[in-house]
Amino acid sequence: MQIFGVDIGGSGIKGAPVDLERGDLAQERHKVLTPRPATPDAVADGVAEVIGHFGWSGPIGITFPGVVTGSTIRTAANVDKSWVDVDAARLLGERVGGLPVTVLNDADAAGVAEMTFGAGRGRKGTVVLLTFGTGIGSALFHDGVLVPNTELGHLELHGHEAEKRASTKAKEDEELSWQHWAHRVQKYLAHVEMLFSPELFIVGGGVSRKAEKFLPLIEGVRAELVPAQLQNNAGIVGAAMAAGARA
Repeated sequence: MQIFGVDIGGSGIKGAPVDLERGDLAQERHKVLTPRPATPDAVADGVAEVIGHFGWSGPIGITFPGVVTGSTIRTAANVDKSWVDVDAARLLGERVGGLPVTVLNDADAAGVAEMTFGAGRGRKGTVVLLTFGTGIGSALFHDGVLVPNTELGHLELHGHEAEKRASTKAKEDEELSWQHWAHRVQKYLAHVEMLFSPELFIVGGGVSRKAEKFLPLIEGVRAELVPAQLQNNAGIVGAAMAAGARA
């Protein structure tokens, strides 16, 4: 069974049909840049462009970088603030010709995919997935059950919002070395570990492709620390899974 997944990020909107039996993309993904400003109408146009690239006409799962309750957007840290209180499923559904749309938090989607098909498969206890990109997304699980919309990237750490210091964007903007950035990530992980005592951290987002450059530099974290296996496709897969569950 194939369902279409779209992952809206702070820098890019990417999507592809997903094979739900394998938990992998059925075709090579298509990506467009996230518009500036990332208003609802502009982002909806980008989503429609990604879906139109494949000529898709079925259920669609779409992630959003913020808190989503039902299908309503509650926070919008890395896109335009005009998203707040928008019924995203209605807006995006109308833009793609009335196709059925399911919307969920981006890190939650990535986490569900990793827990089902990736690094968290079969793991019990407390697991935290963190996606490092424009911001820091989080997905918290206990015995495989998701606690939605945790948004742990917004924790305050040493007087700063964590994602402003330890996201991939912060590394790029400040031109940090891998060593310097890993030190910041280590402090952040230690803070999350103090709050939730997970058995496993899964590190996702695009930077997970380069895990060997920074994960070995992180010390003093008691939990097991592993890269996401689905890497930056996890959000697309998780979005499709959410839509498939409702189809």
